[in-house]
Amino acid sequence: MKTFNVTHEEIIDFENLLEADKNASKSKHYRDENLAFAAHKSDELINLHNELTYFPKDGIPGNPLESAYHVGRYRRKKIYEPKPRIIMALQYRDRVVQWAYYQKLNPLFDRQYIEHSYGCRVGKGTTRARAQLQYWLRMASRSAKKWYVLKLDIAKYFYRVDHEILMKILSKHIRDPLILRDLYNLINCEDTAFGLPAGVQPELCDREEWLYNRGMPIGNLTSQMFANIYLNELDQFCKHDLHIRYYIRYMDDIIILWSDKNELHQIQAEIERFLDEKLHLELNKKTCIRPAWLPVTFVGAQITPKAIRMRKSTRKRMFRRMKYIRGLFEIGRIAFEKVNNTMQSYFGLIGTFTARNLLRKVIDEFSFRIIKHDNSTG
Repeated sequence: MKTFNVTHEEIIDFENLLEADKNASKSKHYRDENLAFAAHKSDELINLHNELTYFPKDGIPGNPLESAYHVGRYRRKKIYEPKPRIIMALQYRDRVVQWAYYQKLNPLFDRQYIEHSYGCRVGKGTTRARAQLQYWLRMASRSAKKWYVLKLDIAKYFYRVDHEILMKILSKHIRDPLILRDLYNLINCEDTAFGLPAGVQPELCDREEWLYNRGMPIGNLTSQMFANIYLNELDQFCKHDLHIRYYIRYMDDIIILWSDKNELHQIQAEIERFLDEKLHLELNKKTCIRPAWLPVTFVGAQITPKAIRMRKSTRKRMFRRMKYIRGLFEIGRIAFEKVNNTMQSYFGLIGTFTARNLLRKVIDEFSFRIIKHDNSTG
């Protein structure tokens, strides 16, 4: 078992906090809370360093160590696309603390991950995940055997992570007890519950029903890291115990290719048992086994050996957003620069798919509206 020698002193070091502030403020310099922190940056970082430092209780040597830092209250926001979720955001100073931990810990954990884990990792991402899966599907399509795809869908993953199990996993790799204590306080927030009871939708759950011993706040930087650490246990089980070669994961989106359908059913049963016994998770009804020649839905795409196409729901959301931006432009609410920036982002997105007709349709519609507006104002 690989353990890390990183210390609490390294994490709360002023230079690390300074770098954390730099990362936390990227592309967000002009938000009010960022500006307020930046106006007194040195004092704020010194205060954070002092709050994060552990001293004997009541200043008496030999007493248990304690720190003055407490995670602030979360702001909650409901979103409904691509599906209903509760997004939670911390105050800026707490995000700086999260970055301080992320900078030191995430690279260490990242080295333990399997090659084909693609979520929230440098040099990985959705485009490479889709390309890798398509490569395997092409291989399967050329084989004399009949291949099958097992798509694993974990029920409400971010809302169901067990805090006690997560801490046990972290403690296997981290030696410094002060780091573990800070991570415990971050994971087990006193003010906010993140977990959902089984079978309950987040938008329908009353606040008093949320669970304090489960779940991770969607939107947190550290939640991305914890999500990979938690499911890395499943990755290792599948690769080293079940000896699955064609296994790919993007966060909680998992695909397995196998050439025997009956064996794949057995693999699914073993995975369900592992998830239940070791991680206290379960698969939902979307989990299924299908022939590999059918399109595979993975990280927002429909993937076949010959094409990677954007999902219909994604296309609808994209056109809805473009229509909204176009409308604002036509009534003079936003400048052309804003429209162009939005459209260039969508062109980049479309370019990652097999989508010539879609790109042509978007360009034709966009160009027509801009020309029409320019003529009417000229």
